[in-house]
Amino acid sequence: MHKYNEHYVPEDIAGKLGESFLRNPLTAVLGVVILALGWIALSTMPREEDPQIAISGGGVIVAMPGATPREVENIISTPLEAKLREINGVEHIYSTSKDNVGIVQVMYHIGEDREDSNLKLYDKVIQNMDKMPKGVMQPIIKTFDIDIDVPIITLAFYQTDPSKLSIAEFNEKLRTLKYDIAGIENVAKVTLHGAHKEQYNVKIDVDKLTGYHVSLGMVMMAIKKFTAKAPLIKGETNSGKIVMFGVDSAVNGIEAIKNIQVSVYRGDPLYLKKIATVEKGIDEQNYKEVEFFNKVDEGNSSSKIGEYTPQVTLAASKLAGTNAVVVANNILELIESKKEELEKLGIGYKVTRNYGERANQAVEELMHHLFITIVIISIMLVFALGWRESLIVTFSVPAILAITLFIAYISGQTMNRITLFAFLLSLGLLVDAAIIVIENIHRHLHLTKAETQEMGELLVEATDEVGAPTNVATLAIIMTMVPMAFVGGMMGAFMKPIPYNVPVALLASLFVAYIFTPYLSLKLLKKPKSTDPYDAEHNPYDICGVCLNDSDEKEEDSKKEEK
Repeated sequence: MHKYNEHYVPEDIAGKLGESFLRNPLTAVLGVVILALGWIALSTMPREEDPQIAISGGGVIVAMPGATPREVENIISTPLEAKLREINGVEHIYSTSKDNVGIVQVMYHIGEDREDSNLKLYDKVIQNMDKMPKGVMQPIIKTFDIDIDVPIITLAFYQTDPSKLSIAEFNEKLRTLKYDIAGIENVAKVTLHGAHKEQYNVKIDVDKLTGYHVSLGMVMMAIKKFTAKAPLIKGETNSGKIVMFGVDSAVNGIEAIKNIQVSVYRGDPLYLKKIATVEKGIDEQNYKEVEFFNKVDEGNSSSKIGEYTPQVTLAASKLAGTNAVVVANNILELIESKKEELEKLGIGYKVTRNYGERANQAVEELMHHLFITIVIISIMLVFALGWRESLIVTFSVPAILAITLFIAYISGQTMNRITLFAFLLSLGLLVDAAIIVIENIHRHLHLTKAETQEMGELLVEATDEVGAPTNVATLAIIMTMVPMAFVGGMMGAFMKPIPYNVPVALLASLFVAYIFTPYLSLKLLKKPKSTDPYDAEHNPYDICGVCLNDSDEKEEDSKKEEK
């Protein structure tokens, strides 16, 4: 019996890759390493709800007491706009001119580095300080920081038993909690919304002010004299010693404030209590007031359906590029550790926003849909090709996603809903190359010539045969995604993970199909005993697969030589 043909030499990269890794002992190790790297990337990759978009900008606030809006516009806003336009990368400049103050806001192009943009703004303002008109106060520069201004978690704190703590004590306890949360790793900014501070409230009767011929400025100066806290240092005495006086506030209670002398009226001292009422409370001038609605338990027979209690919202944000899930969980763990203490003080809380939980749910949903996809593909291939072929293709999906995830991880990307959308978008395309290769291998195994062809050579030939068209088809799909990378503005920055990750996933699908599909086929597939009919002129076997006897074979060979 002679072999059907000589050793097959692959011409396409598909066959060359398949031949190189077909019997290489490191191929199995490579597969395990790829899956492990993908798992590490999935576990450690920062998870967020939305992609991080580089938004840079800032505002310059310039005060000029006594100036009208027209004067502010002419001598502050317009000249400042002209100077800020000299900064490279500025897209928009907006200005607002009001009584006594001008505000100029700068917006940079999307993608500009935030730190560099802030330095440019500071540098340009400081360079032109000498050109500021007389009477203008020191400019205030406020830069945008979208990375830390958007909270990842918010908690609503309220009093379950108001008799245990006053409003001021309740707020003070939350400020202590705020400092504890600010000390957690990767927590950037912690703020309290709706919080109040303890203070003495002096409520002045305006009608009495007029009657006693006293102005609000006189009242303010009188109170200020007794509330300043500052040490006073004198020079050296005759004996060479230094005398230091630490002067505390002279106000030690409501009565002390009431007895502050404001002025003299008709020869008699005019005390504050004659023109105002004084009480100890919270900063009532702070209008950031929020209430929390508590529903009454269903077993309560009262007709009252609920009650409102004062609420303070604690919001925490994370540092850019860190894992929102980990940071949010660390904050909740700290709150949970103090839950018993808060309950004793009559303080309850509700988590009103958990950015990390939503990001984690999105990732878990991806994994759930990925598992469903793999199961569906496996079942379809079992009926179409066989369970061994199905097992080979099933391996390709997690291997391709592992490569894509790892590349996204080392390139500094985060796991967010747009990244997940890119993976979901490419799921239907990932198995195309593997299915094409395994289908062609399946076809070659059922050809008559497979009986005389060595298994490894057959696998390389089948892989190489479909390499060129598969490469072109994959490249065509990639080219449809690439133009998305050149979309500008906010939408381009938001959708950028799609043109970054889909092409990577498609290229990874080619390499996985060309390397692992032949390798796994060599381990799992076998040649069938019966083959399809093949051209009898080139086939030393008959239709039934029975070998011709030696005489018939020799006779056939002699006829061929005569021809």
